[in-house]
Amino acid sequence: MITYSPPADTGLDILYQDDYLLAVNKPCGLLSVPGKDQDKQDCLSLRVQMRFPAALIVHRLDMSTSGIMLMALGKDMQRELSSLFQQRQINKTYMAVVDGMIEEYSGIIDLPLITDWPNRPKQKVDYEAGKSSITCYTVIERNQINNSSRVELKPETGRSHQLRVHMQSIGHPIIGDRLYASAAAQAKASRMLLHATKVIFKHPVSNITIDIESQPDF
Repeated sequence: MITYSPPADTGLDILYQDDYLLAVNKPCGLLSVPGKDQDKQDCLSLRVQMRFPAALIVHRLDMSTSGIMLMALGKDMQRELSSLFQQRQINKTYMAVVDGMIEEYSGIIDLPLITDWPNRPKQKVDYEAGKSSITCYTVIERNQINNSSRVELKPETGRSHQLRVHMQSIGHPIIGDRLYASAAAQAKASRMLLHATKVIFKHPVSNITIDIESQPDF
């Protein structure tokens, strides 16, 4: 059993703010929303709501993933942003460092995913019952010293643990991933090296293209 030890609340890192929505930088190790247990109530959404009571969740990042998370200010904007996510009108980019040297400069991973029920919360590839899941990747650099590759990941779908399972499925798990990486790959970092680094979408009210960026600390 992993004990939940969220990072200290040092204030919000607000990346974008207007009258309708917020973009906040979520730190690694913090839940996006409250967990079921009493000791898992501290999370980004509640920290944001302490300052912005109207803030509502529209999507989530895994606890171990850091980076950009959007929140709506009010139910009307929550519906609008949720619709954009469902229609795949919000383009997201992630940065990751994965184990091993990826030979190809870029590629597309098209592997259907489904919950691995006996091993929840893990997900798995299932060609018969899995839901369509597509990830595009581009290698940014290769590090021969620690046998790793820095990659830019662009999910075309938004399945649970999609990036983590897809990279593990092609033999290059994300370094520090406590669910899908080998013990050796986990030991290469004290955290999972996955960060939501860019979000682009058309603002539902102004129709202006919003481009938000956040650089990882790894």
